[in-house]
Amino acid sequence: MRIGLVGLGSEQLGISLLSAIAKSYGHEVFLSFSAGLFNDRYNLRITPLGRIFDDSDSVVQDVLNNNPDIVCFSPLTSTYQWMISVAQRLKSVNPDIKIVFGGVHSSAVPIKVIAKDCVDYVCVGEGDSVFPLILDELSNKENNIAIPNTYHKSIDGKIINPGGNIFTEDLNSLPMFDKPLWEEFINFNEMYFTMASRGCPFKCSYCFNSYFAKLYGDSPEKHIRYRSSDHVLYELSLAKRRYNPKFVEFEDDVFTVNKSWLIKLLSRYKTEINIPFQCLVHPTFIDDEIGKILSDAGCVYVQMGIQSLDEEYKRTVLKRNESNKKVENALKIFNKYKIKVKVDHMLALPGEQIIAQEKALNLYKEHKPYRVQTFWTNYFPGTELVHQALEKGDLTLEEVGAINDGLSGEFYRALGKPMRSKMLKTYLSYELAFKLTSILPEFLMRKLSAKAFTFLPAGIISFTIFVIDALSGIMSRNPDHIMYAKHIAVHLLRFVFKKAGLKPVKLSKIKEDIEFKIDLVGKGRLKREKTDENETLAQQGEYAKQN
Repeated sequence: MRIGLVGLGSEQLGISLLSAIAKSYGHEVFLSFSAGLFNDRYNLRITPLGRIFDDSDSVVQDVLNNNPDIVCFSPLTSTYQWMISVAQRLKSVNPDIKIVFGGVHSSAVPIKVIAKDCVDYVCVGEGDSVFPLILDELSNKENNIAIPNTYHKSIDGKIINPGGNIFTEDLNSLPMFDKPLWEEFINFNEMYFTMASRGCPFKCSYCFNSYFAKLYGDSPEKHIRYRSSDHVLYELSLAKRRYNPKFVEFEDDVFTVNKSWLIKLLSRYKTEINIPFQCLVHPTFIDDEIGKILSDAGCVYVQMGIQSLDEEYKRTVLKRNESNKKVENALKIFNKYKIKVKVDHMLALPGEQIIAQEKALNLYKEHKPYRVQTFWTNYFPGTELVHQALEKGDLTLEEVGAINDGLSGEFYRALGKPMRSKMLKTYLSYELAFKLTSILPEFLMRKLSAKAFTFLPAGIISFTIFVIDALSGIMSRNPDHIMYAKHIAVHLLRFVFKKAGLKPVKLSKIKEDIEFKIDLVGKGRLKREKTDENETLAQQGEYAKQN
């Protein structure tokens, strides 16, 4: 069969894996990609420019030109409406195309998604094991067989779901991410994304993990799985030969949960790969030994979620149990080993006292992070934060319905509830102060106060925040900023080329034309490495609960 995959904005590792799985079963795969210029639903949204550079028509036409049997989408909540609109247009032209939806949004509200006339299948949770079953059923032109993790419509329109969920226990059994699929649209010479593990030991109320891990039971530590060092390093060795990337980013939920696994992987990473990297961490799983391990292996940046400095609020509302002392200690360790910390901080959390922002500012002034990434609170479907807001009356059933449809989820600033101008100005002032902590010299830092900015109009503060964030990232050669700026510039040129009837060039330059795939365990050269992660997972889970 011919399978179309639709991507938006950047590489999605889930799509890369589905492509590799489909190809391993002999199916043909193609990717139709939208750059989402000035409206990628994540980093940058400038609505007037987004309309000018909208490439939805070209994506739809590209899919239809490739004459697929199946088209697959993996939306975030922010990309769901765009992907549904593309699916509807495809179905209106060719009703015989089968549409499959997966991803975190579909997993949160599968009934809502399968109810769409244009959607035939919805995959809940991980699709690695069930995607081949869906393809097999469609190859045999059947659609009355119950498939785990899946909602789908029978010939007579009945929704079939067997209940229960399965997930891939042995990550070494999976093929390598299909990177060549993206080479026309993504520059892997700049940044190479991968994941070495799956799962998170936490269930923060604002995060999809508050419901995702529950799909497989109530023990999150059992949901955390690892690829062996051999598996990861073999992939990265091929990536180095094919693309020679300047930077590697590990997209694991928490890269440092299992210390014994981490030591085993990173002790070889420096000698075998030796490419600077960054990863996501959590204060609970940081100590001096881990800081040294990361630094010695070539870790330049870490991204660490802090979100709030109100300990009681974190425990009761956000379901985060780490102490402020633990957060402070992690910042000290990273500064000691000269690892640059990008901290995530949430603004306008429902019910949080404003004093928490002052505590955060004092912390960032004392233990200077490389960058404070601020996120205005969003309600995401299926998360505990939504249930809390519904119980408190902060959200109505109608508003929750809009959130589940991917229409809006920003706290107060959307859903018809404008934030009081004074509170908006207060949060914006703290946001500006947080951004300044990373660039001000020490003598000015001591005098920094959010109150100093409250006299400015909200629009001026917002624009200043944007300029400081962009310029500081580019001037400091932050790989995220540099890569994103180049990504926008190149796709602007590609847009112009297409309008002029010219064929744009591939973005990734191939250094060595080698086959980018991996022999699966038990089927080829790569053997499963013996690890002791199974012995330590339960211990790590208990450690997380206690801390």
